[in-house]
Amino acid sequence: MDPSKVEEDPDGPVRITVSPLDRPPLPDIGTKSPVNVDTLAGPEVDEDSRSNRSRRNLLYHTPSTVSFLGFGSDNQLQRKTLRKRGGGGTEKDRSNSTELSSWSIDSELSDDGSDQISMDEITLMFATHERIPKKDFRHEYEASKDVDSFFSMVALELDITETSLHGIAVKMVEGLLKEEPDCSAEEALSALFTHDSVHHFNRTMQGTSMTEYGSVDYDQSWICAFASMKNLKKRQVSVARLKHPRNLGETSQEIRFIIIVLAPSEEKTTRSALETARTFATLLHEPENRQEFLDCRDKVEFMNMLRRVELKYSKEVEEVGASAKDTGSTESLASFEKPEDRQGCPIGKGVWNDIKRRAPLYFSDFKDGLVGRHTLHKLISAIVFLYFACLLPSIAFGTLNSRNTHGAIDVRKVILSQTLGGLIYAMFSGQPLIILQTTAPLALYTQIIYEIAHGLHVDFLPMFGCVGLWSSGFVLLYALVGANRIMKYTTRCVEEIFALFIAITKVAAAFESLIHDFQENIGPDCSHNVTTSEGNSYGDVAVGCQLDKALLHLLLLLGTVALGMMLYNSIHSPYLDAKKREFLADYSLPVSVIFNSFIGVYVFSMVSLTRFDVQTGPLFVPVELGSLTSTAVVTSMGLGFCLSLLFFMDQNITAAIVNSPANKLKKSSAYNLDLLVIGIINGILSVFGLPWLHGTLPHSPLHVRALADVEDRVDQGRLYSIVVRVRETRLAAILSHILIGLSLLLLPSPLNYITEPVLNGLFIFFALISFSGNQFYERLVLILTDQSAYPPNHYIRRVPLTQIHLFTFCQVLQLAVLCGLGLSAMPYLEMIFPIVLLALLPIRHRLMPLLIDPKYIRALDAAHTDNH
Repeated sequence: MDPSKVEEDPDGPVRITVSPLDRPPLPDIGTKSPVNVDTLAGPEVDEDSRSNRSRRNLLYHTPSTVSFLGFGSDNQLQRKTLRKRGGGGTEKDRSNSTELSSWSIDSELSDDGSDQISMDEITLMFATHERIPKKDFRHEYEASKDVDSFFSMVALELDITETSLHGIAVKMVEGLLKEEPDCSAEEALSALFTHDSVHHFNRTMQGTSMTEYGSVDYDQSWICAFASMKNLKKRQVSVARLKHPRNLGETSQEIRFIIIVLAPSEEKTTRSALETARTFATLLHEPENRQEFLDCRDKVEFMNMLRRVELKYSKEVEEVGASAKDTGSTESLASFEKPEDRQGCPIGKGVWNDIKRRAPLYFSDFKDGLVGRHTLHKLISAIVFLYFACLLPSIAFGTLNSRNTHGAIDVRKVILSQTLGGLIYAMFSGQPLIILQTTAPLALYTQIIYEIAHGLHVDFLPMFGCVGLWSSGFVLLYALVGANRIMKYTTRCVEEIFALFIAITKVAAAFESLIHDFQENIGPDCSHNVTTSEGNSYGDVAVGCQLDKALLHLLLLLGTVALGMMLYNSIHSPYLDAKKREFLADYSLPVSVIFNSFIGVYVFSMVSLTRFDVQTGPLFVPVELGSLTSTAVVTSMGLGFCLSLLFFMDQNITAAIVNSPANKLKKSSAYNLDLLVIGIINGILSVFGLPWLHGTLPHSPLHVRALADVEDRVDQGRLYSIVVRVRETRLAAILSHILIGLSLLLLPSPLNYITEPVLNGLFIFFALISFSGNQFYERLVLILTDQSAYPPNHYIRRVPLTQIHLFTFCQVLQLAVLCGLGLSAMPYLEMIFPIVLLALLPIRHRLMPLLIDPKYIRALDAAHTDNH
């Protein structure tokens, strides 16, 4: 069998076999030509590669050294002899791999017999990389024996505080060689490290994976070093967990686990140092496993977890096959169209298949929110985040809707709608991590309906309910016929344009309120006469203008943003420890809101800030659809169709971002079922004249992040995080919306202590944190960035700068059109906004390839889903 190929078993996961890279030939010792030393970085990565479990590899790294000792004191180049220094291992190993040999340069004495070698030593590192297969615990018998032998030795060191690589290795080796009298620690360290002044592991193994952009990503949290020794009696393995991450060099800048494997030189091949290292590297190569090992409190728990991981890999083939059959494979998780949806009658087929895939996982959707280390902490922080993140915008949009509809839809109705819709969706949807909310486009649409109803001389609420029922009917039709498959053409380009548009609408709403407050309090009529809130007048006539009120609005808005962003970004600061920084980041939103509300209400109590009003009366009153004229019903149908397109696009784009492979969700997506539930929810809300809901950004991806464990990586000095695992539970959404419903009892006081400036600051806070990870925004910043300071992104390395800016310019034009329609002073343009949003798909796939080379588009526009 060709070792350079990747074989795929149709009934199981991908199995990666050995694929050695081409190595440069060793220098000819007899020649006098200079030695050409190259470092191989691996094969060119295919542009369409995506990150998934089957593409996570083990990289075998074997550096050797060339020591160059410089010039003599007489400025004449000394004669040097290049000699080969034999390494450990069997004769077969030495003949098959270059890593077992290193090269050194010895200086000859000068004519007068003195040694002219300079004390300054320059070390050149010759490295080879080789991809090796992960250990198959199901078929390779020695794999389980390796773990059993480790259990008998219990060479485990937890929470090491040593900072240097050499110090850590000394502590581990001394523990290994207690029963090896013929081997000294110096000999073991000599075999493990390169023979020069730079302490670098001689032979290492590390995990690599393909990112969704086609670049190589190293597992920087662990490294396995191994060596062979002549005097060793039996294999020795030591595993160390560091108390704090350590920077141990390139590709190892956040190390938490170090494995050292020593084996006798004459050991048989299946029990060699390389094979033993492969066993333990396989156990640690999955980020989720490493997170479990980090959570272990003592050695007993660590060893038990190691045994569970081994048993999991022993049954991996059966489990993966069953999982793929029941829930859909990881590859198809984010697909809008699955193969089974194409079989049989298309009406309702997608919804039925979604139910069959998700129903067996329904109980685990609750259990996963309670079981596991740190799960309760994550659950509580997610509940608190969702409570404030959903309640406060509901108050803001309730105030806006009340002003636009003259009290027909107020804060109480918006909070009630959020509670009912959120609970129904969290209980019955296919992807409960998506968060529903009323949004700025929906508020504008409500204003349009109010004006049309006024022009048709009909009551607003009946027409509002009729539009909602028509829209729900269209949405249900989309779900039943599987219209979601058109969204398979959605790419990152469209998703990021829409995400940035949502962020802009939030900022625009905040500044619109701020400008309105300034105009109201220090407008043209007050330019020469200013009155403070306490009534002190300056000028001839006091006309009631309040400069202090307007300035306090600005102060609280900026204070909410500044404090929230400072706490949210504290996760990447060097202060405190990791757990405290994570705690501050998790609770940044409520702390900022409560603190600034306290400042506005109590510290500046002399300044009278505007508080929202609450209407009285029953909430569950069905709208009187019979009062509508035939003209109003037909008009409602047209409005409902445009509104259904908005629901369709917003919901599916949000779901695609949540189901992104980067989030490493394990449970299958259910786009058709989700859309069906959205239609049912908005139909119920329309009957009672309550505002509509759909999936929203950035709340949904932030909900995923709140329930996730992450692992930090460093790339050329740039710190970033990857998701290790997500607790896919319904509990956070359910409990948070129950609390939101109970908040109706807090109306009007004390909820009206949360003033309008704080709510506006909250909008800007959400907009700013949504920029994180948005490549469209990152490429906009590049225009103002010095090229020497460009981040090491994949598209910087693979796409010419002119093509990057051209692609960004195309996105800017599309974003400008969306903003022109969505934020226009002419509200009727909002009606065609969903159609223009849908038109972004053919623009991306038909027009942009005419301007930009398709291979560059593929590099710049990696899709969230895997079927493009």
